[in-house]
Amino acid sequence: MSTMPVRNPQKTLELLWKRVRQRGDLPGFANVVSAIMSAIRGEDDREFNMTKTVLSDPALTQKVLRLANSAMYSVFGQDINTVSKAVLIVGTESIGHLALGSKLIDGLARASAGSTSTHNEMEKAVLAGHIARQVSCAASARDAEEAVVCSMLHGLGRMMVTFYLPDHWSLVQARCAEQGVDEAQATLDTLGLGLDEVGRWVAQKWGLPTALINSMRDVLPQTVGEPLDHAGWLGAVSTMSSRCARVLCDEADASPGELADIANSYADMLGMDGSEMFAAVQAARESAAQDALFVSVAKSLKPEKGLLTTAPSGKPVHAVRILTRGVADMRGVSNSATAYQLMTMALETVYQGLGLSRAIVFLRNGNEGKYFARMGFGEKVQELIPRLVFGEAYQPDVFHAGLANDRIIVVKDAKDPAFASKLPRWWRDALPTVHSLVVLPLTANRHPAGFIYGDWDMPLSGTGLDAAELLPLNALRALMVQAIEQRCQQNSPLII
Repeated sequence: MSTMPVRNPQKTLELLWKRVRQRGDLPGFANVVSAIMSAIRGEDDREFNMTKTVLSDPALTQKVLRLANSAMYSVFGQDINTVSKAVLIVGTESIGHLALGSKLIDGLARASAGSTSTHNEMEKAVLAGHIARQVSCAASARDAEEAVVCSMLHGLGRMMVTFYLPDHWSLVQARCAEQGVDEAQATLDTLGLGLDEVGRWVAQKWGLPTALINSMRDVLPQTVGEPLDHAGWLGAVSTMSSRCARVLCDEADASPGELADIANSYADMLGMDGSEMFAAVQAARESAAQDALFVSVAKSLKPEKGLLTTAPSGKPVHAVRILTRGVADMRGVSNSATAYQLMTMALETVYQGLGLSRAIVFLRNGNEGKYFARMGFGEKVQELIPRLVFGEAYQPDVFHAGLANDRIIVVKDAKDPAFASKLPRWWRDALPTVHSLVVLPLTANRHPAGFIYGDWDMPLSGTGLDAAELLPLNALRALMVQAIEQRCQQNSPLII
């Protein structure tokens, strides 16, 4: 690789993107961005789609639950156990901003595990997020999570250059050290454009939100006559947070006076008192290691152990606790949540609590005389849903049997030839890998309304589901039936 300076900005960007293609873009990041943005902009299904996106990433699931149970949301209680309830409490947009920042930081951290320079930039980005949260809370600003992700990604250009153009970054650093040139000028001399311009260009390539892209500008401190608009405020808090983070990470003996100078210079722009701003920066510095949302970059590369640890049967070791907590979440919002929101929570509880490969809701459409799959969690479920349809006329199979008797049915060995006649062809054709399955009927006003279906791509051991697991599952069914019956009383059928 050439180490000669590239002063033409277009050539710099072309080389950067060439390196991205050569080394590989952040694993799956573009798809994640698309899913997150779709959920943020969605209508009726936005909460379900955001829940599905978060659940696809165990590390992100843990971060979302930590956020929902943090002091910031203590007014709602600090015993939130499901992502779907966290989305209701924290909000789809806030969860989306957290997901964007977290996925990008984690993706870069993994991709650049051998790069000391990029690792250092990761730490600065994470710390900038801490500072932005403390400042946002001190300022009683709305959209704290938006400020956090904007501050984390304010240094995107630096991260991309240190990782994908390390030869040019070395030239920038050498120019600063040997010629006494400041970093901004050295970057312009070497790359032909500023690091913030690189970050905005990459963010546009990835389709990030416009508000986030617009905040990725270095905003100089100034006295303002009136409060900044939202975009200006995001840009100022992002720049201030990033500058403080660089001082703290680059200077082992950073003096309080240097941080106070930065805080004071931006205080007026952010509508805060200088001492209050400095206190927020100091609080972020002291609490970063214990923050409820972010752990260090090094820690983020190691999966945490928790309730979702699986047993040989595929079910989590603590299945009963997960199911019981999920039901408690449902019960806690049953008077305010919609039937759709409760269904999302029920589906997540079953999916996580039983360690299922797939969990899918089927609902009866009386006009068409059929049951249709409507929503689900699990790999490639979205592709399967259009194929999962069957008639309501009774057939001697496990689905109609469960609906007719209103009892949970567990099939331990769906591969048993002797049981083949009990499994309909539409199911066998769509789900050939399934070893075990469960059907949770939902009977409202003494008529089948649908069911929650779950399966495992491995055989269940023992009795399948024991009495301790069936107890919360039946409580979950009762809550869903109650919600469906209330909808029927309002002449509003449940349509998902």
